[in-house]
Amino acid sequence: MKPRARARARLDDRLSSLRPTQRYAVPPRGWIRAIRDALGMSGRQLGKRLGITPQSVAEIERSETLGTIQVKTLRRAAEALDCTLVYALVPNASLAATVEARARKVALRDLARVSHSMALEDQAVRDDDLEERIRAYIEQALRDRDLWDEP
Repeated sequence: MKPRARARARLDDRLSSLRPTQRYAVPPRGWIRAIRDALGMSGRQLGKRLGITPQSVAEIERSETLGTIQVKTLRRAAEALDCTLVYALVPNASLAATVEARARKVALRDLARVSHSMALEDQAVRDDDLEERIRAYIEQALRDRDLWDEP
């Protein structure tokens, strides 16, 4: 297995426990407010722990709900609430499947050009050969190619 494929497999394995991501949906008023309320802590008390005003606490909570909060601010708030900030990007599909889908898309695009030319010359590719041609093209032409640059 190639280094990139091994790295994808390791990351896929590590991230698989974070799926489904719906269980980590942010509460309507944000994590800071949800945890603070559950602890019975006022905005003034959290502000004191953070060394900021209650108004600044409200602004931090508002920025979290708007999605504009900075990670360092979220980390500080988590620490003040005796929590650990967990930060992760969880792919919607496995990384291997994402790479495979992208390679297939590029292969279909590239092969469509060739197929069009062949059809004009009355040498069209049969549908039952298409899947085999896609797999061969991915293996040969796209193996080491950067799949993410658009032509």
